[in-house]
Amino acid sequence: MTEHNKLVRDHIPNLLRDSGKNIRTRTLDKKEYDESLKNKLKDEVQEYFKTDENEDSLKKLADLLEVIHALSYTHGSTIEELEHIRQHRRKEHGAFHNRTMLLDIEDV
Repeated sequence: MTEHNKLVRDHIPNLLRDSGKNIRTRTLDKKEYDESLKNKLKDEVQEYFKTDENEDSLKKLADLLEVIHALSYTHGSTIEELEHIRQHRRKEHGAFHNRTMLLDIEDV
């Protein structure tokens, strides 16, 4: 048996069972869930950096969004509220469309 000990999407256990795998799962408490989501976010970012193809990259970005959505709920928020905050910050600070690299700042 291969040990995984990682947070998986909701349908993964049934998909594995349906494919003939014997698996064991458990439900995480809130603290474990929060920590597992943070670890999952790191894992998904690392997976994104490993992709070369546009289609794979978009799938990994979708996976990242799913984790971000779950994290927003753990903070007592909604996707809509998170999007509102994102839009406000974008209006205030801009986006990344100009591809501007800040090289240095001289204190005066």
